[in-house]
Amino acid sequence: MQPPHERPDVSRLIPLIVGAAAAVVAIVILWVVTSVRRDQPFPVDVWWHDLMVGNRTDAGLVLAWIPGYAGGPVLAIVTGLAVVGTLLVLRWWWAAITVAATLVLCIGIAAPLASIVGRIRPEDSLAEAVPTSYPSGHVAFATALATVLCLLFRHWLWWTLGAIWVLWMAWSRTYLAAHWFTDVIGGIFLGVAVALLAWAIVETIRRRRVSRTADAVEGVSDR
Repeated sequence: MQPPHERPDVSRLIPLIVGAAAAVVAIVILWVVTSVRRDQPFPVDVWWHDLMVGNRTDAGLVLAWIPGYAGGPVLAIVTGLAVVGTLLVLRWWWAAITVAATLVLCIGIAAPLASIVGRIRPEDSLAEAVPTSYPSGHVAFATALATVLCLLFRHWLWWTLGAIWVLWMAWSRTYLAAHWFTDVIGGIFLGVAVALLAWAIVETIRRRRVSRTADAVEGVSDR
């Protein structure tokens, strides 16, 4: 398999623009939630919540708990370490650094942000009950990991699997009434923003190092 850093270069401008736009959307939702809707859901939240709860089945709950458990703090960290470890074993150093930076940044932002916002969860939550509803950490982490892997490997299969995992996680969190609809939307935008911005930063550093190394080699060969 071709190492991610040896694949054709991608313009950093598009990821930066998309990442910045995603961050703006997440911030706007955050501002509205904290200033208006911290203790009460939006109409769309109520509609989606009633739709999920009203159509619960035993099979649906089993399906919902799979990403619910897999995306929990412990297993999420284990998954992240496994991905980074695999990349290190393959000696794909820059890819490992990119994934590690993305996940550390995501955890470092999502968890404190949820505590600061303190949005109330649905009363009938089958999972967590603490008032840390916005943004959804499960969804933010899943989105960040899926997005950064898609950026690194840039193959339709990664995009397909990533989209399925993120949508499954988002559905799961609302099906279990652990989050409001706007919580998971905020988590998606936060995850995308973190992954794109982290990738752009690490990629900029990598390209500069490669350029300096090339210049140094050229300087030595000219002597």
